[in-house]
Amino acid sequence: MEETLASQKMAKIDLINSLEKISSEIPNRILKLEGFLLKENQKEQLEIIIFRGYSSSTTHPIEIDSEKKVITLTYIITNFKLYKAPFTGSEENFIRENQNRFFFLNQKNWT
Repeated sequence: MEETLASQKMAKIDLINSLEKISSEIPNRILKLEGFLLKENQKEQLEIIIFRGYSSSTTHPIEIDSEKKVITLTYIITNFKLYKAPFTGSEENFIRENQNRFFFLNQKNWT
């Protein structure tokens, strides 16, 4: 039952656009989303980086029109990683990781 309610809430929330809005207010953070696309009954790795209110995918083309969904295909995000910007790739940049899709919708969790 809890899973169903969470799924219904997600249907009303455009997760990536919501995270972009928070990111635009916190310019010194980078959020990396990891998951997969469901395409023709197969899973394809998906990675999206959100920085200063914009999304970029390292694995797939995405929509850059803010009026449209970033990804039109069915996708599942399985992990979220938050980093300090500018990103150097070192452990010093890493802040936290979470698998709960609602965790980073709370702006307090970006600090």
